[in-house]
Amino acid sequence: VQLVESGGALVQAGGSLRLSCAASGLTFDDTTFAWFRQAPGKEREGVSAISPGDGRSVYADALKGRVTISTDNAAATVYLQVNNLKPEDTALYYCPESRTPRLLARPTLWPRTIMYDYWGQGTQVTVSS
Repeated sequence: VQLVESGGALVQAGGSLRLSCAASGLTFDDTTFAWFRQAPGKEREGVSAISPGDGRSVYADALKGRVTISTDNAAATVYLQVNNLKPEDTALYYCPESRTPRLLARPTLWPRTIMYDYWGQGTQVTVSS
């Protein structure tokens, strides 16, 4: 399994970014993908997750309304659109995958890092004020 994140950049507050995660070595439609982020000195936190097979998606309350997760199943790629970026969004963003059935039906489980089997190296987002 390989997960390769890209799209991170240095942007000004108020700007937008679209992060990408190219997946390989797995059955894309049978997998749940998430976006997590980790700021310096803080724990890794779940941002959003999606099941490509049925299109179901979930969002962390703190970012709801500013982020949109989507997939291109033919390209085996997961996207995260982040709008109205704030300095506190500065973090390394990761795209892990999980084989746990119906993970998104369990709102207390999907944000837990232990639920995910493989992780990419992350892509850095830095937001200047």
